[in-house]
Amino acid sequence: MRSTAEVTALPPLREVIARHGLTATKALGQNFLLDRQLLARIAAIPGDLTDAAAYEVGPGPGGLTGALLDAGARVTAVERDRRCIPALAELGDLFPGRLTVLEDDALRIDEEALVGRGAHVVSNLPYNVGTALLLRWLAAEWRPWWASLTLMFQKEVAERIVAGPGDEAYGRLAVAAQWRASPRIALPVHRSAFVPPPKVASAVVHIVPADAPEGVDHAVLERLTAAAFGQRRKMLRQSLKGVPDALDALASLGIAAERRAETVSVAEWIALAAALSSS
Repeated sequence: MRSTAEVTALPPLREVIARHGLTATKALGQNFLLDRQLLARIAAIPGDLTDAAAYEVGPGPGGLTGALLDAGARVTAVERDRRCIPALAELGDLFPGRLTVLEDDALRIDEEALVGRGAHVVSNLPYNVGTALLLRWLAAEWRPWWASLTLMFQKEVAERIVAGPGDEAYGRLAVAAQWRASPRIALPVHRSAFVPPPKVASAVVHIVPADAPEGVDHAVLERLTAAAFGQRRKMLRQSLKGVPDALDALASLGIAAERRAETVSVAEWIALAAALSSS
């Protein structure tokens, strides 16, 4: 791990952005983080990264990338914006052999083939692809290729990931994130920390995989929650009537058909999916 003196030797990010003429592009969902202390706090969330593999999507000018390298990680970064590649190349020169940058679309990457198993995903995700990437990583073969996810989202999305039954934010995303993983909001981030400042607050979510419940077909769980939360104002007997055997499974499990989707706990969704998976 690099010393404090070496960390402070990194050029100020405003200087890097100015030298390369970079501006955040709305079409790519970009908002740059410039506070190196905040970036170091984000890089510390997964724990000790000394000689660990880290995977980053949308590094931009390399603020978080530098923090991960300072923390001792070997970083693979995927950047779609070719304007940022020269700035990242300069960072790679400061950390020889520790940074690999691909100019590509993260939605098309085979991450396991690229970084192997056990990598820590740490990223200030572009807002326009963040949820899609998260759902893809949560749907990976279990246990997944990633050891942890440390991801920046809009605060509203972060709250949806960690919400519990009865919360207004509770829905399909919460079930997807919680049925075989443990998510938490690790760090709130004020909008003023970004350039340009987004219209909403943000938060860093940390997710670690857990053992998958036995006998649950992921596709069955997805179908159940899509049907129920797609008509969340309706009782389960209405929203799930199109799912074969779902109403019988509700009765066998003692889950009242008069309830609505947002009152059903993650454990109950798991039990319902397991019952239908076995049938």
